[in-house]
Amino acid sequence: MTAKTTAAPLDRSAARVAGISFLVSFFSFLHYLQRGDLLLYGDAVAHINIARRVFDSLTPGPLQLGTVWLPLPHVLMIPFIFSNAMWQNGSGGSISSMIAYGFGVVGIFSLLRGALDSDPRTKPGAVIGAAAAAIAYGANPNLIYMQSTAMTESLYLALFIWSVAYFAEFVRSMKETASEKVDSGRTRSMRKALFRCACCLAAAELTRYDGWFLASVMGSAIVIIALRRWENRALRRVAIKFLLIIAVAPALWLAYNRVIYGSALDFATGPYSARAIEQRVGAPNPALHSPPVAAVYFLKAAQLNLADGNWGRFWLAGAFVALVFAAWKLRAQLPPLLLLWSPLPFYALSIAYGSVPLHVSTWWPFATFNQRYGLQLLPMFAASMGLLTGSIYVLLTRETSESSSAGAQHGWKLVSVLLVMVVVSYALVWKSGPQCLQEAQKNWRIRNPLNSAVERVVTHLPRNSMYLMDLGEHVGVMEQADVPLRQVVNQDNHRPWKHPSDPEGLWERALADPTRHVDFVIAFDGDAVDQGVNKTNLTELTEIHATGQAHAHIYATRLAPNQSR
Repeated sequence: MTAKTTAAPLDRSAARVAGISFLVSFFSFLHYLQRGDLLLYGDAVAHINIARRVFDSLTPGPLQLGTVWLPLPHVLMIPFIFSNAMWQNGSGGSISSMIAYGFGVVGIFSLLRGALDSDPRTKPGAVIGAAAAAIAYGANPNLIYMQSTAMTESLYLALFIWSVAYFAEFVRSMKETASEKVDSGRTRSMRKALFRCACCLAAAELTRYDGWFLASVMGSAIVIIALRRWENRALRRVAIKFLLIIAVAPALWLAYNRVIYGSALDFATGPYSARAIEQRVGAPNPALHSPPVAAVYFLKAAQLNLADGNWGRFWLAGAFVALVFAAWKLRAQLPPLLLLWSPLPFYALSIAYGSVPLHVSTWWPFATFNQRYGLQLLPMFAASMGLLTGSIYVLLTRETSESSSAGAQHGWKLVSVLLVMVVVSYALVWKSGPQCLQEAQKNWRIRNPLNSAVERVVTHLPRNSMYLMDLGEHVGVMEQADVPLRQVVNQDNHRPWKHPSDPEGLWERALADPTRHVDFVIAFDGDAVDQGVNKTNLTELTEIHATGQAHAHIYATRLAPNQSR
């Protein structure tokens, strides 16, 4: 009876958290939609167009998901971008991010509530600590902006948090399991928690490569646990199932790359990989071959996503204090909570050796590039705030146990101080502008002049025209000009499994003889069309210049009597 009566208010608390997060998500989305900020990131434009070309292409199908970027975010976007309006304004890519944001807020609430509730000493502060963690996570200005876009951060973070939450639940169930009795309540709870953890982890592996590292860490932990309790047959079976599930996602992606692109590691070494992009762009990497320096840059990026100036140190100091507290009071829950730190070694290695440079505005080279990666530590900082809030509340109320109301009053006062510090920190971020939004605005200002100029020309060409164009860096041109992708012969119409060349492919045939396949050719200096198209019978209509960018050339394959829409 007690379990039921205590579970009900906790469930109501989670429902309230979900409702508040929905309102925050919805109204922030409307704000950024009205401002036209949903497609500031070039990556956001690319994500919705990858999803769109699965059904809107001259060669539609699942192979249009391409390589490099993992497929789950694009698959989730597909139902929402059948609408041309939602494709053009970017809202079709926002829906799955917004839903994931809500799940992430509820997930961090559940994680902290479970951790604090698992020990009688911290149980009184479980709900208030969980609420503090949810506020620290859900009120973050940078996450609020990112969840309104087609970027993958919101989705991955939700899957990351729930993977850790279910892993923590598995650890609690395992410690409470006194026997190998397969049909016992605790054993069923253990199996269910680990299965759900594996499913979230597999989804994370299909969202970002961060998930591959997280899966390797969690998989190693499960192997160690299973070996230490080898006599527990139920645990052995559930551990094997867990390992199989988390192995399937990367295995399928590697096989897909091997069969379609000829190399299992094409996403890492191919022409559109981070390594190839870094070589083309030539961006400096201040942490090249130095994981310690990379770790420092990553921590700085994380702090700047939480606060301006020295306020970031408050968050970092709080995280270390919370870690010490967890090691002291919540030893059973320490391993799951340590998983929230896993982005630190992953990004330290990726920045140092994985061709993923990260720049922060306050340090050399005094630029903003990939600073949004710091958001991956937001769950850790939010959980730390929850641990501090819950534990301080419990300590103060116990010290004044002679008067429970007085103890609660003191506890609430100090908790209020912590929450005020969070509010002030985030208010300063709102005042100066979220770093992720600023990075996106800089990104947009660089590419918009050229794209807009090309778009204006395209909108005046006959509406049903066929085009030849490399959409790699300029797919937004056709999206904003309301030209369906099935009217554009592009590099994604190439059959990548044909090696070393495919003279019968649509892309190759259009390059060799554009007059037979398209009405207009759009080339940018140095791109695949500029270098590969047969220009013999092309008539150049215009050349477009934009400062700091390659020139664009628009050719007609035949003289049309009327070139207006």
